[in-house]
Amino acid sequence: MPRYIEPVFRPPSEARSLIFQITVGCSQNTCRFCGMYKGKSFHLRPLQEILDEITEIPEGYRDRIERVFLADGDALVYPFAPLCTILDTLVKTFPRLNRVASYASPNSLVSKRPEQLAELRSRRLKILYFGLESGDDETLQVVDKGFESEQMAELALLARGAGMKLSVTAILGLAGRGRSLLHARATASWVNRVSPEYFSLLTMFHRHNDDFVRTLQQCTRRELMLETREMLSNLHPNKTILRSNHVSNFLNLAGSYPKDRERLIADVDSALELAARRPGYLDEVPSYQEEYY
Repeated sequence: MPRYIEPVFRPPSEARSLIFQITVGCSQNTCRFCGMYKGKSFHLRPLQEILDEITEIPEGYRDRIERVFLADGDALVYPFAPLCTILDTLVKTFPRLNRVASYASPNSLVSKRPEQLAELRSRRLKILYFGLESGDDETLQVVDKGFESEQMAELALLARGAGMKLSVTAILGLAGRGRSLLHARATASWVNRVSPEYFSLLTMFHRHNDDFVRTLQQCTRRELMLETREMLSNLHPNKTILRSNHVSNFLNLAGSYPKDRERLIADVDSALELAARRPGYLDEVPSYQEEYY
């Protein structure tokens, strides 16, 4: 059975997936805003150890598995040949397996050639979860993302060209008050260019990132909602499902572009109007934080 080195994170949409941890931590792990893997030293788990965990899944459960998520932070960085072996073993072990997914940092996408990505896709690695964070280069530099927006767009388009689906995340409030609307417009422009299948919004929150948060002029709820509205107003992707349902978000949104564009903007306007009835609420900085991990 899988043996995890905690904490283990997975996207909300992978709640029913069987998780195999093929890397520990994140190969990039320099982003100042992110506290997900700061307590881990990045390393690859041995191939045989992973294969043993897969084949140890009891026979009676194997035909129930339709989705697998490969952890940790950017399992795509695992060397190509052994990663193919892992995927082949998954397909052989789970007869109803429909898709495999993983996080993919820009650092891990750099490690794979387009033809390798296509080969991984043919082995059912169908969706990558990609942390853009912001389309604004100044913001990316401040948070030590390690890549510019143009580089990340090119990498994302390589994955799309290989037939993989992309779920892209950006962080509301990441740029602080000074660049809030610039961050919103630049992020929307990036999404318009790439047109990922999914685009999700998180809200900046505390998790082992106090040094960064102290340098940030944090946005109030009003500013975050206006940032959201600016982003939604500037989004024109070909076909993208938008979600704002992470636990850090105080405003949940769901819809598809371009079909639901006007309705989503109207949802923000209605929320602003409703929140204005609560004295002081919009002028507060959201206080959500995760203490344990």
